[in-house]
Amino acid sequence: MRLFLPCAAGVEALLAEEVGRLLPGRAPQAQRGGVALDAEPADAMALNLGSRLAQRVLIEVAHGPYRDEHDLYALARSVDWTQWITPRHTLRVDTTAQRSPLRSLNFAALRVKDAVCDRLRETHGERPNVDTRAPDLPLLLHVGPEHATLYVDSSGEALFKRGWREDKGDAPLKETLAAALLAAAGWRGTPEAGGALHDPCCGSGTIVIEAAQIACGIAPGLQRRFAFERLLPFGTPDLRAAWQRQKNEARARVHEAAVPIVASDVSFRMVDFARRNAQRAGVEGAIEFHGGDALERPAPGLPAGLPGTLLINPPYGERIEVAGKAAARHEGDNKALPTDFFARLAAHWKRAYTTHPAGWTAWVLSPDMKLPGAMRLKASRRVPLWNGPIECRLFRFDLVAGSARER
Repeated sequence: MRLFLPCAAGVEALLAEEVGRLLPGRAPQAQRGGVALDAEPADAMALNLGSRLAQRVLIEVAHGPYRDEHDLYALARSVDWTQWITPRHTLRVDTTAQRSPLRSLNFAALRVKDAVCDRLRETHGERPNVDTRAPDLPLLLHVGPEHATLYVDSSGEALFKRGWREDKGDAPLKETLAAALLAAAGWRGTPEAGGALHDPCCGSGTIVIEAAQIACGIAPGLQRRFAFERLLPFGTPDLRAAWQRQKNEARARVHEAAVPIVASDVSFRMVDFARRNAQRAGVEGAIEFHGGDALERPAPGLPAGLPGTLLINPPYGERIEVAGKAAARHEGDNKALPTDFFARLAAHWKRAYTTHPAGWTAWVLSPDMKLPGAMRLKASRRVPLWNGPIECRLFRFDLVAGSARER
């Protein structure tokens, strides 16, 4: 199978590294918008179960040039769909486009659906139905300027839906982006790779829950189902046994977290949401929850030799309003942060986090490219990442006692 794993912009290299860890011996190729590789069906199952960064696991079934919807029909008609589903299954076709000359993507999707149904009607005398909510066969058609690619979506629901989130805040971070923040920060849940973790603006808990699952060795797909489980190529006895074996091995790898993970938020309601989400994710015992303003919350107490990582996705105007001490000087209806919020946050970090012998490293996700100046700190790294449609940077600040000049 030729697989393509789409991901958020800026995550491609991290995803290629993750795929290399999950599938040793494969040769993942980072491309714009994702990672491509040649793999076996069992590999597609393993990626659905274990990838934290991919948005989906797509199986390429057709690729070729096109000029209009008739060419797309012929492209989809060339696939033997009887090897994938029966008339008792359901399907849905979604489309994406990049500089496509087509006038209607909906009509393009309709022609692909017609091709699948016509192929099955020829063989079985009846056709499958469309299910827009939970189809057995989710298809994705991508049309470029001259070429089109048709994929079977082996994931079904997007992979950021881990199966544990029920309580949400006003602007929840996607689990895949939270995992990307941790990966970009080099945090792997061990004393040697990141040490302890503290998120002082935890919201509904996405970052700390993702971190706790990493620290406990919990595969992100253990609590959900996938579209491939209903498709004919994955229904052979060998592959069913392989899937059960993969899940059993994943459960056997679960262990206790080796580092402290601390979550706090100015809203006690959000802390309660985060705790309930963590309970459903199976990691409530691995996270220490607190209420408290990020501008006042003391640093967690750590053993002298254990370093700490601060990872924060603070509120900003396009996402969510501010609260707590930061909002006390927030006037009018403008949702932007007070101009001195980050300066006060950095001052608090200098007081509370620079006395720890092993040191703390702070990572801040922000769309403001001038954030280091606002914080009066020097960024040692800037990682480009996208939070949905918002272009951001993940800034790294090394928190040390005294000024950088004195040091």
